[in-house]
Amino acid sequence: MLNRVTNLTMTANAQRTLQTQQSRLAELQDKAVTLDKIKRPSDDPAATGQALQTRAQLAATAQYGRNIDDGSGWLMAADSALGQATNVLNRIRDLTVQAGNGTLNQTAKDAIAIEFDGLNQDLMSIANTKHLGRSIFAGSSDKAQAFTAAIPPNPLVPGDTGTPPVFNGFSGSSVERRVSDNQTVRVDADGAKIFGNGATSIFSVVSDMAAALRAGTDITPRLTDLDTSLTSVIGGRAEIGVQQVRLERAGTVNTELEATLDAQKMSIEKADLGSVIMDLKLQENTYQVALAATARVLQPTLMDFLR
Repeated sequence: MLNRVTNLTMTANAQRTLQTQQSRLAELQDKAVTLDKIKRPSDDPAATGQALQTRAQLAATAQYGRNIDDGSGWLMAADSALGQATNVLNRIRDLTVQAGNGTLNQTAKDAIAIEFDGLNQDLMSIANTKHLGRSIFAGSSDKAQAFTAAIPPNPLVPGDTGTPPVFNGFSGSSVERRVSDNQTVRVDADGAKIFGNGATSIFSVVSDMAAALRAGTDITPRLTDLDTSLTSVIGGRAEIGVQQVRLERAGTVNTELEATLDAQKMSIEKADLGSVIMDLKLQENTYQVALAATARVLQPTLMDFLR
C-alpha cells in the first residue's frame, strides 16, 4: 500500500532539511571564528575529560613554577649571605694572623679587638638574614631572629658569666618547595650547623679572641677554631649551590612540561583553521544545493493549478 505524499509533507521535509543544513552551517561559521572544538561537554565527552585533565596538569605546573621562583629567591638570599660571611671570616683570619705579630703593642691589639667586635656584629646580622620576612637560617621556625646575640656578664652580679649566642631555630628542620609531583628541594640552610650554637658558635670564638687580645694573650692558637668555622660556612654555601643546580634543572623540566601540556591542550580544544575552512566551504555548497533542490520541489503554486 502506498502512502500518500501531500504538499504539506513535502514542505515539512524540505524545511527540516534546510534547518538541519543551516544549523550545521552556523556551527561551522562559529567554529571558524572561535576555533573551539568543544562548546559544551556533550559535544565530545571523551575530549572534555582529556581537556579537564590537561587543564589540571597545567594548573599544577604553573604552581610548581611559582614554587621554583620562590625557592630561587630563598637560595639566592642564602648564597649572598654566606658569601658575605665568608668575606667577614677571611678578614677576621687576616687580622688574627696580624695580631700574632710579636711586635704589635697593646694599643694595636686593642684596635684589632675593636674591629673584631664590629665584624662579629656583622656576622650576627648576616646570620639573621631574612627573605620575605622569614629567617633563612632558622629552619622551619618562625622566630623573629635565627640567633640571639650574646649577653655580656653583669659586673654588678657576682658570678654572672653572661649568656652566649643562642640559636633560636629548629636545628635539622628545613624549608622545602615542591617542584614536581614527586620532588621537593630544600631552599634554606641550617644555621646551627653553619654558624654553631652557644659557646661553640663562631660568634663566641670571635668574641673570645677579642677578649684575649685585650688581655694581651696570643690568639694564634685560635686559628684552628676559626678555620673550622670558615670551613662550615664554605660547606654551607656549597650545599646551597647544589640546591640551586637542582632547582634550575627542575625549572627547565617544568618549563618544557608546561609547553608540552599547552600544546596538548590546544590540540584537544582548538580546531585546525584550514580544516574548518574546508568544512565550511563544503557545507556552504551543500546548503546551496539543498536550497536549489527545495526550490524545485516547492516550485508549483496554486496559480499553477488554476491555469
